[in-house]
Amino acid sequence: MQIKIINKSSHTLPNYETIASAGMDLRANISETITLKPLERTIVKTGLFIELPIGIEAQVRPRSGLAAKKGVTVLNAPGTIDADYRGEIGVILVNLSKEDFIIENGERIAQLVIAKHERAEWIHVEELSETSRGEGGFGSTGTK
Repeated sequence: MQIKIINKSSHTLPNYETIASAGMDLRANISETITLKPLERTIVKTGLFIELPIGIEAQVRPRSGLAAKKGVTVLNAPGTIDADYRGEIGVILVNLSKEDFIIENGERIAQLVIAKHERAEWIHVEELSETSRGEGGFGSTGTK
């Protein structure tokens, strides 16, 4: 699949690091370092603008290493970039650790996954089919 992209950053285009990678790293495109204090959030710009085909979304997801090692994650994970959005890709980062996190220009801050999606058509009914789970909610399918 080909996707149009404008790169106004000073960094190379996102790319897949291995043949089996699902995501591509997004890098911070900032003129000054950002200090993200504990429990603080900020939007970090990437300098990237994309044009997705209809039926395709780009998902902004946390980098597992950043989350595990530094306690920094994407706040609205996964963030969705719709096919009709033409603005700059920004990443909402939150620092869930007890220490300041310094974001440098070029820092790998998130990953981008390209995915197909479906559009639903609602069918109004009066009742739904029975299942073994029924109306069991959060945690109802696990065992102790």
